[in-house]
Amino acid sequence: MHKHITHLTPEARIELIQGDITKAQVDAIVNAANRQLIGGGGVDGAIRRAGGDAIEQACARIRERQGGVETGNAVITTGGNLSAKYVIHTAGPVWEGGTAGEPELLASCYRESLRLAVENGVQTIAFPSISTGIYGYPTEKAAAVALHTVKEFVARGVPAPTCIQFILFDDVTYRCYTDALTQL
Repeated sequence: MHKHITHLTPEARIELIQGDITKAQVDAIVNAANRQLIGGGGVDGAIRRAGGDAIEQACARIRERQGGVETGNAVITTGGNLSAKYVIHTAGPVWEGGTAGEPELLASCYRESLRLAVENGVQTIAFPSISTGIYGYPTEKAAAVALHTVKEFVARGVPAPTCIQFILFDDVTYRCYTDALTQL
């Protein structure tokens, strides 16, 4: 497992970790969900398997109430069987070449997830690399958007989680995020 820590401000830090997000010891983990909030593969499937039925039932209630979550937005549910109290589900954009508003939508995923975290008293949060799996967002571009957005959110000087982790599944993704962090 690789780990790289950078302090953003005296009050908050970012951690890049190569590992399994379902094992994160944080208040909330973020799920790269689809707009329908129906279980899928990748990160979503892993989180749902580890978290159990409580997450699926909470997603079903959200689907009944509002039909899902729009791209760039986020909703929050219980963490079920996970050690995290909450799962924040966000629907990232599908990569269409970068000219269909993808960077803005991806940044919104991170901002909205952090907003929900603050509203729910979350002090520690773990993100995956949103939209870089089946949605095809180039990892190096996604990493730059993710890290810049988180840094900007924390720099506003308003409440924010004190520890923001990016838990990245493989070497390639971890390296892309490490490179992007050095560019901040």
